Amino acid sequence: MPHTETPGTEVSRATRLRWWSELPLILLVYACYSAGRLLARGDAGTAVEHGLAILRVEKALYLNAEHPLNELFTREPWVGVPADFWYASLHYLVTPALLVWVFRSRRVHYRAARTWLMTSTFIGLIGFTLLPTCPPRLLDAGHGFVDTMAQYSSYGWWAGEASAPRGLGGMTNQYAAMPSLHVGWSLWCGVILWRYGGTRTTKVLAVAYPLLTTIVVMGTANHYFLDAVAGAAVMGAGLLLTPVVTRTADRVRARLLPGRAPAFAASAATVPAAASPALADRAGAASRTAGAPNVSDGCQTSAGERFPRQRESPIGPGAEPGASPQDAGDGAPAPAR
Repeated sequence: MPHTETPGTEVSRATRLRWWSELPLILLVYACYSAGRLLARGDAGTAVEHGLAILRVEKALYLNAEHPLNELFTREPWVGVPADFWYASLHYLVTPALLVWVFRSRRVHYRAARTWLMTSTFIGLIGFTLLPTCPPRLLDAGHGFVDTMAQYSSYGWWAGEASAPRGLGGMTNQYAAMPSLHVGWSLWCGVILWRYGGTRTTKVLAVAYPLLTTIVVMGTANHYFLDAVAGAAVMGAGLLLTPVVTRTADRVRARLLPGRAPAFAASAATVPAAASPALADRAGAASRTAGAPNVSDGCQTSAGERFPRQRESPIGPGAEPGASPQDAGDGAPAPAR
């Protein structure tokens, strides 16, 4: 049964990745994401309606875990303050750090991991555009939520406008709650740690990081539980689309840079010798024949004609092909071995 790779984590063959080309690409994608998120600002009234609709669905399904968590974070500063720092900073630190780690130590998997992350991020941007959603902290106080980041703003660099630094609240879209990319990115980090970490500690972190991030985004009243579910769904969609995006990028690169063979063409041209030895032998023989010079250059010799300096090797008794050197005589050349 042939081995198949999980989509989004395939080995990338024949790719030549350099940090000086990857870093500008990542910065460009993040800049486009940030600009698109700002442009996706919707009407506040519509965003509030979407938030209340999500809250009603959760209550009907008994999924409303935001209230007890938010009460705990509001009542206990030793829980709420670290949670606010977690929400405001870790996705900026952990995600890039793991991306660099995969680039340095798991280079063959880097392209698929990076493409998965970027594809999912752009899908999330579509969600912000189509479904602007008011987070729980911005709902009317009668709904029972407290903005913990505003409550504990004296402990950090943020004010009452999400996790943006003081004075920069206008540079963020506070109605980009659905889906939660905090949860989505943490899930990506968890999969990367689980698959490539290799130790028990990394596997524990792979489970704990997305789980704790989900608790944090709800306890700080920045997201609903269904926002977290949507963030996980976005990462799943990005994972499935990663092979398609990779092949499309290869085709575009092949058209724009015809002198450079794309990775998918190089891997498709490789003959798996273990799968078909005879086919591999024929391919190898053909490549050697194609690469070897043609000595005669199309010339033919007639019967009895010799090339200059060609040795005469009369065939006599005992010199037939397959005969031993002793039978062939002292002057006969030994058969090739």
